Amino acid sequence: MTTNDTEAVRKQVSKLMAQTFALVEACPRGRVTTYGWIGKALGYPRSARMIGWFMHDSKEHVPAQRVINSKGELSGSRAFGQIGRMRQLLEAEGVEFMEDGRVDLKRYGWDPSRDLSDEERQQILEEAIANPVESNARTLNMVLTDPASPFKNQTPT
Repeated sequence: MTTNDTEAVRKQVSKLMAQTFALVEACPRGRVTTYGWIGKALGYPRSARMIGWFMHDSKEHVPAQRVINSKGELSGSRAFGQIGRMRQLLEAEGVEFMEDGRVDLKRYGWDPSRDLSDEERQQILEEAIANPVESNARTLNMVLTDPASPFKNQTPT
């Protein structure tokens, strides 16, 4: 891969990260979304793992606690610095947990492809492009080398 190719992927990733964070910010308080739903809304329906990498690098103003896995589990909770912090943040927003510790996605789930109109979603995504988020070396490396990455075919052979 040439330096120009890597730079093109870096720009695309920066744009996708900004759009990811903008969709997470649009998720209402007291609701949750999934890595997969965010990926689907961005046009990458099989990229839940990539969205997880992006969320690991989210800034403080992004309500990252609202992004959970498709089973309703708090799979990103380690990123919150202490056990139980992600759950505490969600409970403070009014999200209740089932006995098995999962969130009921039928009750609390917010899917941007379903819950935003095409116009609303497009506006959020277009506005996000104006403020790209710089990807760090770790995230860019994951995007370029992980077999689950939608950019895997753009890696050197």
